[in-house]
Amino acid sequence: MKKVLLDLSRGELAALVAAAGEKPFRAGQLFEGLMQGKRLSQIPVSAALRTTLSERYEDEPVKIAETFVSADGTKKFLFALADGNIVEGVLMSYKYGNTQCVSTQVGCRMGCKFCASTLNGRVRDLTAGEILGQILAVNRAEGGTLKERKVTNIVLMGSGEPFDNYDNVVRFLRLVTAEGGIHISARNISLSTCGLVPEMKKFALENIPLNLTVSLHAVTDEERRRTMPIANKYTISEILEACAFYFEKTGRRYIFEYSLIAGENCDEKHALALAALLKGRPCHVNLIRLNEVKERDLKPTSEKEAYRFLGILEKHGISATLRRSMGSDIGGACGQLRARYLEEN
Repeated sequence: MKKVLLDLSRGELAALVAAAGEKPFRAGQLFEGLMQGKRLSQIPVSAALRTTLSERYEDEPVKIAETFVSADGTKKFLFALADGNIVEGVLMSYKYGNTQCVSTQVGCRMGCKFCASTLNGRVRDLTAGEILGQILAVNRAEGGTLKERKVTNIVLMGSGEPFDNYDNVVRFLRLVTAEGGIHISARNISLSTCGLVPEMKKFALENIPLNLTVSLHAVTDEERRRTMPIANKYTISEILEACAFYFEKTGRRYIFEYSLIAGENCDEKHALALAALLKGRPCHVNLIRLNEVKERDLKPTSEKEAYRFLGILEKHGISATLRRSMGSDIGGACGQLRARYLEEN
């Protein structure tokens, strides 16, 4: 597999062009073309430079293989990588703009029992450019430009645990927020982790003030271990400490994701325990009715029970919302579409 040109910053591209004996303006052409989502062979650079680069770098490291459109307008994409691997992403439209959910790994090794991404384990990490390539491909496919973006917000909640691919993800974040490129503000980016405590603390010092989201899904360590193997390594107390450190260093409140699983974590007792656990913390709770994975035996709670749980949290002063289900008819939850694709192919 060749290298990915999108892994390089504008400054690194300039150095690459200079080393090839080309004039500096060629670097600008190259950078702008890449940020527009063009293939290397489509960018108007000199024939000599294109030949030099094509020997070492992929022409199209990320391409949209298939697109599925939900009845609610949500779009799901299967991305083909240069080595034949497949990852997926989702584009969701809201009043404030379009949010794209991206993958950071091919598969995942965290083993959470409510997630389809982890069914076949982790195959490999994505490079920074492969993560960025998903956004640029969708922005281009939707008719977007660098001035009129069709992707305005990003959530790192697709396949993979972002902090299990720490260096590539941080590099991606610096690339996607850089001026001159697609330039999406860190405040419009959310990163979801299952709770890798050392990486959470390390990231608090990176000066990338995005929205940190932690998959909690339980109120005790014992219950969390039933659905999330990572709970055998890091306790809820340690996660809360890391969240407090993130707030201290960034001033950004943090978000907890809590999937409501029938018979597991969604009765009044759990709602009261969650409210007590988070009382007085600068956080928000994002309740999710479990996206059912056919390979697992976990079931979602009813909509009525979900709103009852939400009401208890709000009554006790906890900022919370119930996430609107989107794209369920096209396998909207992370990993579902890729799992189906692998099964069929």
